[in-house]
Amino acid sequence: MHPLLDGLNPAQREAVQHIEGPLLILAGPGSGKTRVVTHRIAYLMDQGVQGHQILALTFTNKAAEEMRVRVAQLVPGQEIWVGTYHRFCARLLRKYASMAGIRENYTIYDADDSARALRHVLARLGLLDSHFTPEAVAAAISWAKNRLIGPDEYTPRVGHPLSAIVCRVYPAYQAHLAQSNAADFDDLLLHVGRLLRSNPELRQALDERYRFVLVDEYQDTNLAQYAIARALSIDYPNLAVTGDPDQSIYGWRGADLNNILEFEKDYPSVKIVRLEQNYRSTKRILRVASHLIAHNVRRKPKDLHTENAEGAPVRLVRYATHKDEAQGIAARIAEEVRAGRRRPRDFAVFYRVNALSRTIEIALRERGVPYQVVHGVEFFQRKEIKDVLAYLRLVNNPRDDVALLRVLNEPPRGIGKTTVDRLADYAAARGLTLLEAARQCHDIAALGARAANRLSAFVALCDRLIAASGAPIEKIVGMVLSESGYRAQFEQSEHEEDQQRLANIEELLTVAREFDERNHGPRPLEEFLEETSLTGDTDDWQRETDRVTLMTLHASKGLEFPAVFLMAVEQGLLPHERSRNNPAQTEEERRLMFVGITRAQEELQLSYAAYRDFRGQKSPTIPSYFLMELPLADMERHEQQPIQREPVDSAYQGEPGQEEPVFRVEPSHADEEHARGMLPAAPAAKPAGIRLMTAAELLHPGPSAPPSPDDFYQGMLVRHPEKGLGTVVALEGQGPSREATVEFGSPAQRLQFVIAQSPLRPVR
Repeated sequence: MHPLLDGLNPAQREAVQHIEGPLLILAGPGSGKTRVVTHRIAYLMDQGVQGHQILALTFTNKAAEEMRVRVAQLVPGQEIWVGTYHRFCARLLRKYASMAGIRENYTIYDADDSARALRHVLARLGLLDSHFTPEAVAAAISWAKNRLIGPDEYTPRVGHPLSAIVCRVYPAYQAHLAQSNAADFDDLLLHVGRLLRSNPELRQALDERYRFVLVDEYQDTNLAQYAIARALSIDYPNLAVTGDPDQSIYGWRGADLNNILEFEKDYPSVKIVRLEQNYRSTKRILRVASHLIAHNVRRKPKDLHTENAEGAPVRLVRYATHKDEAQGIAARIAEEVRAGRRRPRDFAVFYRVNALSRTIEIALRERGVPYQVVHGVEFFQRKEIKDVLAYLRLVNNPRDDVALLRVLNEPPRGIGKTTVDRLADYAAARGLTLLEAARQCHDIAALGARAANRLSAFVALCDRLIAASGAPIEKIVGMVLSESGYRAQFEQSEHEEDQQRLANIEELLTVAREFDERNHGPRPLEEFLEETSLTGDTDDWQRETDRVTLMTLHASKGLEFPAVFLMAVEQGLLPHERSRNNPAQTEEERRLMFVGITRAQEELQLSYAAYRDFRGQKSPTIPSYFLMELPLADMERHEQQPIQREPVDSAYQGEPGQEEPVFRVEPSHADEEHARGMLPAAPAAKPAGIRLMTAAELLHPGPSAPPSPDDFYQGMLVRHPEKGLGTVVALEGQGPSREATVEFGSPAQRLQFVIAQSPLRPVR
């Protein structure tokens, strides 16, 4: 048997060995889908297909990286393009930007940036106070873009007043994006889809290059993504899609289930392979999942089976209140950990909406159980990180008005709303970007001398940063933090929140340095901004850390855990109240629960509360009717009595020397003041082995071993034997070639050093 087929079951081998022609792989949960896709890629190359002729598209950065690593292990030295749809389209647009009406250094707007731009357009059109919210207008524009309907093709629909508003706003919004040399997330797909449709030569050239296209999670594609994959598979119809209609859970994002249900209509000669053997879950868990999903109509039936053990019965628990539910789950986890039967990382708690995590967080903290909350405010969505990245965006794309407005008075530099409004009026009247208008600030009659001087100083700051745009990313970020005064505002504050923000921007420097170490592309700043813009919901989830994982059901897709708790299985939550009287949405809610159940490997508990406090109201609940669709006779059913809330702090002592175990990925809904009150107080005394330096030691340090260049960090206080005390304001490179820019007293006294060859010493 061929080595790449070794260990595969018959269905998996059949999928791997398929070479030419369309292929549909219906992959049930836990059926080894990723293994099949990566082995098929390796098999194609073994059969003579060149790596550059293969394009593999998936939906998360984590999945793409996992595929890339596995392929590299199977065929070392070979490179193929593996990535998300949005990243692939972003790369294509860099190359063919002019054909889409933008420039190659365009900015990718995230949801927040897009909302700012849209509100600006609505204000200009006098529509901010219309009957429709900006969010409703944004959703309608997104709907159109996901169907490759451009502003010139959008027409109002009879009986839909919102569409009449969109007809006015959509073209103006796109014109504003073009003026700012920007694209929103939906534009990445829209531009590429329309380019492939309107440029036969380009479509043919890309089809020729990517002769084998593989799409993972095909059930989650929207119409634009479908059109892109189809356009790349006309001359060479070697399109292989992998997915499961039973796991389609992103209809609210525009995913079209018909793409996978009707694949045979698009490709009548398709080969269909069903992966039905589950390698993840016990027989009992799989039976519960199969009973539930069988109630859906729009699906392709599969006979899910496993050779795994029968396993423990699935538990269904009714708690008195939502607090009892959280306490009961936390108590069971703590007991398992205390007894040594499981580690914290073995557990996951799923819920339908983020707002449900607060009580389980409190319950776990009371018992000293470490956890991480995923799918909250991501690192790159934190205000301070977005501020610094906005500076970088402005450096890369000076036409980006949204970025300029974000940082114009951040940190505060006395530029008020009146000044901004007058600057914007001047720019609009002359067709200028805001930065171009700011360069003419002394010619703007409506501005006073003080306001013009402040704008002029900001322009000078931008020019200094733009001049350094070719430097390593770590150095550019360091310059932004020092030149703008952004770092200083947090260093001078004693507030806990400001110290956390300072820690976050220091972490961004680490991210920049790691990017410099691995990236050697021709346009590093563009590539860094692209990477940070397209970071996914669960990219910062850490599987290797020893913590309980708390996440929404949507975020759980593609993951697996030995023990899973699915809480709040109640009407209005699961299924969500928005699905009421909508059969299609109800089926998607059922698929969402199916996804959650099939993440469990060995243990599964479903639960609901008789009473729940939710969104400020305490009321009796109704158990989800999905529970009535389960094989209850094959499950353990419990009615838990109210639990005495006795904090237990000995459930998890952690590894020797481990820090405070509670870790958060900043859920947006959390009551931070309450959360801080639950954490242990900081130690009052200095840790052993640390002593304060005397003034004499600080002024006249004794001889010490040369520090490692990699130990230097942005903001570090250093001493030079001739120049005296200075501050590191920028860094670049690594190892012996690492360089530091040091400021001695003022910006005019800045010197650059190769650290390993300099007499610089840290002041500790």
